[in-house]
Amino acid sequence: MISLRYHVVSIAAVFLALALGVVLGASGVSDRLLSAVSAQRDDLGTQVQTLTGERDDLAAAARASDEFARRVGPAAVRGLLDGQAVTIVSAGSDVADRDGLVALLGQAGATVSGEVALTTAVGDPARADQLRELTAGLLPTGAQLPAASDTGSLLGGLLGGALLEGGDPAAVLTGLTTAGFLQAGEAPAPASLVVVLTGGALTGVDAADSAAVVARLAAELDRRGAGAVLAGSTGSADSTGAVGVARADSTVTAALSTVDDVQSGPGQVSTVLALREQLDGRSGRYGSAATASDGAAPAA
Repeated sequence: MISLRYHVVSIAAVFLALALGVVLGASGVSDRLLSAVSAQRDDLGTQVQTLTGERDDLAAAARASDEFARRVGPAAVRGLLDGQAVTIVSAGSDVADRDGLVALLGQAGATVSGEVALTTAVGDPARADQLRELTAGLLPTGAQLPAASDTGSLLGGLLGGALLEGGDPAAVLTGLTTAGFLQAGEAPAPASLVVVLTGGALTGVDAADSAAVVARLAAELDRRGAGAVLAGSTGSADSTGAVGVARADSTVTAALSTVDDVQSGPGQVSTVLALREQLDGRSGRYGSAATASDGAAPAA
């Protein structure tokens, strides 16, 4: 009996020892894991601080560049567009970008003849047939549309005839506004140059098609007048941005100038310099995107 109890106690002792070993071992593993996690946390914290510092430095550099451009820009463009009339065609652009550009155009000696604001319906594939029919119906007697069948080229041809070739802008703009393709506004006075002002990358299933409409419209306006610049904000050089679509077609950028950072002071200066470049029969791709192959700005 005593022997049996001894064996039972011995077995219990063994299991207790094993249990204690497991607990102590697990405690050691837990300590090592906690130590590793703590070290990783500290490392991530250091990385966050580094990245935050780099972000702040980049933001400060951007502000400094913007401030420099806004101070030096008026002197850099003074007199470059004396006697020129410029129409702005906006497609999803920011009001602040337009206002900054308008002020700089005035300092360059240009007269802003007015603005035509496109609605999102222009790039809606579901309304493409309606827009094609409307461009043909609004075309003044004796005027011609381009041979292309895409809505961007057709609308560019119609607007080019009305705004740049001495047509009747009131009738054309009223018809487009009534149909919902333009925002209501006064008809611009005749002009020779155009800035097509757009925002960043578009989103949605039809984003690329909508961006292509604006790009081709700008290309057709460039053919109709003394020159045009397609200027967009950050993201506009992406595959679903109007600038990106234009730059993907070398036949377009052979004549049309593009700027991809018009939201900034340097980008607005570049846009005005690009208009001067257009008058001189040249074109280029400017800005801060990877596809800005001609640099940040045209040569002054």
